[in-house]
Amino acid sequence: MEQFKKIVAQIGGLWVKWSMIQRIILVGICVAVIVGIVALVSVSSTPNLVSVIDAPIRDELARDRIVMRLNEEGVRAIVSPAGVIQVQDEATARRMRGILIREDLIPQGTDPWAIFDRERWTITDFEREVNLRRAITQMVTDHIRALDDVDNANVTIVVPADRLFASEQNPVTAGVIITPKPGSDITENRRKIEGIQKLLKFAIEGLRDENIVITDHRGMVLNDFAGLAEWDRLSRIERETQMIRRLEAQYRAQILSSLQSTFSEERVRDLDIRITMDMSQRTVSTEEFFPIVRRPRTPGLPYDDSEFLDSVTRSRARSQTHWEGTGFNPEGPAGVEGHVPPAYRDMSNLFGRVTQDTETINEEINTRRVQEERSPEINRVTVSVNIDGTWRLRFDEKRNPVITEDGARERVYTPIPPEDLRATQILIQNAIGYSAVRGDSVTVHNIQFDRTRQFSDEDAAYFRRKQMEAAVLIFLGGLAVLLIAFIIFRTISRELERRRRLEAEERARREEALRQQALLQAEEDGMDVSISVEERTRLELQEAVANLTREHPEDAAQLIRTWLLEE
Repeated sequence: MEQFKKIVAQIGGLWVKWSMIQRIILVGICVAVIVGIVALVSVSSTPNLVSVIDAPIRDELARDRIVMRLNEEGVRAIVSPAGVIQVQDEATARRMRGILIREDLIPQGTDPWAIFDRERWTITDFEREVNLRRAITQMVTDHIRALDDVDNANVTIVVPADRLFASEQNPVTAGVIITPKPGSDITENRRKIEGIQKLLKFAIEGLRDENIVITDHRGMVLNDFAGLAEWDRLSRIERETQMIRRLEAQYRAQILSSLQSTFSEERVRDLDIRITMDMSQRTVSTEEFFPIVRRPRTPGLPYDDSEFLDSVTRSRARSQTHWEGTGFNPEGPAGVEGHVPPAYRDMSNLFGRVTQDTETINEEINTRRVQEERSPEINRVTVSVNIDGTWRLRFDEKRNPVITEDGARERVYTPIPPEDLRATQILIQNAIGYSAVRGDSVTVHNIQFDRTRQFSDEDAAYFRRKQMEAAVLIFLGGLAVLLIAFIIFRTISRELERRRRLEAEERARREEALRQQALLQAEEDGMDVSISVEERTRLELQEAVANLTREHPEDAAQLIRTWLLEE
């Protein structure tokens, strides 16, 4: 601690002794050292990036596709100013190269050897070729092992020596043995095998498809695509059948929705549709001849005033031949055969007359040639639908349903009128694009559905409901009888109670009257009458009630109303 204080004191003393220029130089040196340390730390902390493709990609669209594919794999890609795509490590770069080659995302014109960049130190041409072959083999092996579906891979590449004549040159061959990971479908996925085959062709110059053999660890050849032609044909037939079924389901859902909204879902259940399609790819060339428009139609007129010409004369040629004479042909001196051709010799000494008139006219017409490809094409559509009629319950004059002998409600069936069936047929024809030329067929029937179980369930529910209603009525009737009996019993009991209370009051009133009369009689006779405690209390209560009634008549009236309500 003391040593540190001495150093600080010495630095402080020097700082005081130094001039302003020396101080600025010292501060500049310290700042430069700090900046250098920070730059060194930042550079050393920057991760080393590995190029996916060493060659720069100039095409921005191709570069964006590659970056988007890398982002889909969860790999962070960086594009340098020169156009080189870089990732974090070598393993990721090898895996991404395999994916890009498998999906044909390597831009056209890219150097094939750029993705297999490797340092080579050679002395002789033989060593250079051996090292090159080993580098290519190792790099291809690393790429195949980097695939998610491959657990291990073994690659053998044979590059024969150059011969003088091309007919004697042996082809470049390659053999690959892959061990798939558990649960991988690479042995059955043709696209992944084709990706490995493309990777080999892209990496090895002069390698062809027929010279590549890819097998699994059990020795099964995986790239025998010629032997898979029959499987491809079956797969194509299956896809075509699925497309036809989807189209049939689309038509069926559309027609059923329209009919069920018109006739209800219960009446439209059965709808069968069959579509026959031609999946072959055909090229149709059509040549059409049509007249020449001399004057187009005037806009705004209610009629068509256009004029047409069947053709326009382009050129005309006329020739005439006229010949008259005896047909005499001299043959030279007597006794010498003449030099007249046989055709003219037969006409010798004949009289003839020839007149020939020829006229050639070249007419120009409008011609249109159309060439189109048709695939697929609907050959025939057949639709068959059955619609049920309407059912109506029969009622008697009291609006009660008529019950048959077997205990069921009687119903009346009403079929669909023929005009409704024809209108429905026209509706379906317009929905499927009916064409009589290709043999489409639309059939609409009115066949009665079997509703025995439905009617049985409805009748059972109806009779259960009627039984429930009857039981409820009986219960309500009994409850009403009990209520009436209770009311009568209550009324009678209250009346008897009222009569007993009236009799008791009358008896008490008579006894009170006799008591009052006896007291008055005793007072008149001058007798000393003693009053019991109960009697005195009763008299005080009566006097208190009388006083309360006189002072508070409303309270007394409310008390009397309460007594009456309780009674």
